[in-house]
Amino acid sequence: MLSSQQLSELVKKGKEQSKERKFPQSVELVLKLKDLDPKKTDLNINEIVYLPHPTSKQARVCYIGTGDLAVRAKNANADLVIDPSQLENYGGSKRDAKKLARSYDFFLAETALMPRIGKVLGQALGPKGKIPTPVPPNAPIESLIQRMRTAIRVRSRSSLGVMAKVGDAQLTEAHLAENILVVVQSVTKKLPNGDKNVKTIMVKTTMGKPAKQAVE
Repeated sequence: MLSSQQLSELVKKGKEQSKERKFPQSVELVLKLKDLDPKKTDLNINEIVYLPHPTSKQARVCYIGTGDLAVRAKNANADLVIDPSQLENYGGSKRDAKKLARSYDFFLAETALMPRIGKVLGQALGPKGKIPTPVPPNAPIESLIQRMRTAIRVRSRSSLGVMAKVGDAQLTEAHLAENILVVVQSVTKKLPNGDKNVKTIMVKTTMGKPAKQAVE
């Protein structure tokens, strides 16, 4: 696997192959995999990865629950807190349920409500890999929400490739390399042969050409 120094150099090359734009660009990581058969091998990667150097755009977090946890979630500035009594509103409108799934990056929910949430919102959240993370009664909801804001979701769709936004172009090469390393480690843990299943690492800005590096 590539070292931090090699990743930094790859990020630098990716930045250099990008033209100046009038908007902030993200940096994207693309992993091309090898020696795997998507039809026979389960490549359903759906990982929440906490970046050591978060992007400027924080993840949006929704909490579903009642009581003290709901109050604390509001005080912790969760982007949305849904009371269980409101769930049926989404259950009666597929359009609203899909809009909810699109509008928030991560969902947290009171553990006891998980079966009900599955019935009401499963069809909207499931395909996007956004089934809520269960939160037990005495959980530190404040720190959970804060941590989720630094996270990205890394997914594959049973294909020989994984893509993720790993930061902003304004971050240093070293910081972006650290973010990439965390994502790569998270993905390779899910592969049958670890990093031996990674063929190529590519880094690019939103509108730039990819810088590629084969993995020996």
